Amino acid sequence: MSTVAKKGWEQYMLQLQLHPLRTKAITAGVLAGVSDSVAQKLSGIQRIQLRRLLLKVLFGFAYGGPFGHFMHKLLDTIFKGKKDKKTVAKKVLLEQLTVSPWNHLLFLFYYGLVVERRPFPEVKNRVKKQYPSVQLTAWTFWPAVGWINYHYMPLQLRVIFHSFVACCWGIFLNLRARTVALTK
Repeated sequence: MSTVAKKGWEQYMLQLQLHPLRTKAITAGVLAGVSDSVAQKLSGIQRIQLRRLLLKVLFGFAYGGPFGHFMHKLLDTIFKGKKDKKTVAKKVLLEQLTVSPWNHLLFLFYYGLVVERRPFPEVKNRVKKQYPSVQLTAWTFWPAVGWINYHYMPLQLRVIFHSFVACCWGIFLNLRARTVALTK
C-alpha cells in the first residue's frame, strides 16, 4: 500500500473510531453520490443531474449511514457479538426479512416522491409494480453480502462494506431499469 493510501486509511480509521456515526454517514453519502454519478453516465445522461445526485447523497448521508450504524449495533447486541455460522445465518435472515424490504420500499418512495417529484398516487402505483421485482432480486444478492459482512467484517466496518456494495448495487439497478425501459 502506498504511503498516501496508508495514511489516508489510518486517518479514516481514526475518524471512524472518534466519530463513528458521522464517518459512516459521510461515507454512505459519498458512495451514494459515486453510485449515482456512475449510473447517470452509464445510462447515457450527458450532463450530470446535480439535483438528483445531491438527493441521492442526502439519502445515503441522512438515512443509509445512520440506519446501518444503529442496525448493526442492535444486531450485535441482540446476538451478543457472536460470529459463529448459526448466529450469522440468523442475522442474515433477520436482516433480509425486516431491513431489506423496508429499505427498498422506503427508497422507491423517496426516489419517486422526492427525486423525481412525482405525485403520490403515481408513485404508489409504480412501487406496487416495481417493488416485488426489486425485492426478489435483492434476495438473490444481498444474503451473500450479509453473510460476508457479519462473518468477516468487524462491527465498525460493516456499514462501510455495505455502503460500498450498495454503491455497485445502485449502478446495477440503474442499468437494469434502463435496459427494461429500452425493451418496452
